[in-house]
Amino acid sequence: MKKTELKAFLDEKVVQYNHPSFLETDPIQIPHLFTKKEDIEISGFLTATIAWGNRKSIINNAKRLMQLLDNAPHDFVMNHTKTDLDDLSGFVHRTFNTEDLKYFIHGLNNIYKNYDGLEQVFSENAEKNSMQSAISKFKKVFFELPHPTRTTKHISDPLKGSAAKRINMYLRWMVRDAGTNVDFGIWKHIKPSQLSCPLDVHSGNVARKLKLLRRKQNDAKALTELDKNLRKLDPLDPVKYDFALFGLGVFEKF
Repeated sequence: MKKTELKAFLDEKVVQYNHPSFLETDPIQIPHLFTKKEDIEISGFLTATIAWGNRKSIINNAKRLMQLLDNAPHDFVMNHTKTDLDDLSGFVHRTFNTEDLKYFIHGLNNIYKNYDGLEQVFSENAEKNSMQSAISKFKKVFFELPHPTRTTKHISDPLKGSAAKRINMYLRWMVRDAGTNVDFGIWKHIKPSQLSCPLDVHSGNVARKLKLLRRKQNDAKALTELDKNLRKLDPLDPVKYDFALFGLGVFEKF
């Protein structure tokens, strides 16, 4: 397939899947429950953190998590009491458990109190054409308080070889234009051109079939390769092709 044909094919798939109907089966529906900026970004961050495994299970557990946070995640993060944290006991999604959740609440509280929020931490460390070093620096800030060692595994570090699929997905949610009512576009200090495609088994397999990716592992090096090729198709909004690659893999078994 020639580059022009590939671009036309993928652009068509972006239009097909970058659509409100996408919300029906995707975890991004959780932050769509909120209207306040801080509620959207905190609920999105927590939802993205547990976004691995069965998608129905992810959505159900994310909804339960929002209920535990009184459906007001920002207020809970900023004003919780010890009793409120005790009420979180019993939450678990795969290997993410109550101990992890309690630290995440502490970590978020620290970021909003001392760093002016999630957007600020990510944007001040962003590079011109990449968010990968910013993700790594975010992890350091997030875990600067005393924390359980096990909890650090729930945020990936691209500089240590990870494709950081969930954080890259989260950044797409926050940064990309809200024109189709899927992504939010509420973070104005990061451009879509800086984003990377959330690379998982589905998008990776489709990318290889389309010769956008040759590396076999879904790791940081593969993400760099995919980034380079997607930027050739659209340098201003390369991550829009996440919809095409994911949709082709999940819904069409491409």
